[in-house]
Amino acid sequence: MTAKLKPGPKATPKALYQVIRGDIEAKITSGDWPPGHKLPFEHELMETYSCSRMTVNKVISALAEAGLVVRRRKAGSFVSRPRVQSAILQIPDLKGEVEKRGELYKYRLIDLRKRPASASDRARLGVGARAQVLAIRCLHEAESQPFAIEDRLINLDAVPDALREDFSATPPNTWLVSHVPWTEAEHRITACNADKQLASDLRIDEGAACLVIERQTWRSGEPITAVRITHPGHLYDLIARFTPTG
Repeated sequence: MTAKLKPGPKATPKALYQVIRGDIEAKITSGDWPPGHKLPFEHELMETYSCSRMTVNKVISALAEAGLVVRRRKAGSFVSRPRVQSAILQIPDLKGEVEKRGELYKYRLIDLRKRPASASDRARLGVGARAQVLAIRCLHEAESQPFAIEDRLINLDAVPDALREDFSATPPNTWLVSHVPWTEAEHRITACNADKQLASDLRIDEGAACLVIERQTWRSGEPITAVRITHPGHLYDLIARFTPTG
């Protein structure tokens, strides 16, 4: 069964196209229609908005071009899933990764703050001077041992619903993957030596080697989140297997 949309206000054909697209984008970006959700069929949208098939097709085509939906012949249109296969390296959700290894996973929120984006935030996330961000620092554990420290910025202009989520109970990446579609991601892998704060959080010696994985995601060019995940160097391996391509 597909969900129904309420029609927007009456307008000229050009304005109606914008209304339909705006209604659908709002459903997707709010998380009401999560990745994989099936959109109403074209004839249903035509009936809902009293418009032509050409108008509906124009809307769906634009959403597909923006990476928000994917069209499947004879099956319909669906909210896009993150294109992880296009990334150089897939970094799974830490909760799922720990549990897949058969280990007990625990999560603890260390700090959460809504704030105007600082100069450092703007450089890291790529947002403007007036942007508001949600800064989150949390600890992931495997078998009661620190597995990773996560430092994350969420662009509240792109993801306002993040303010209503209880991140003391739900890891931010778990929530973002389930509720917020993205169309582009970038990964960066580096190493560092633990400073005093990091050594305390990860319960390792100051100066110990750590693996740092940074990831940023965008939706149609708009920054969504930037995260820095730091692992004790002795607890994490990066393994990738490749096959030749044409």
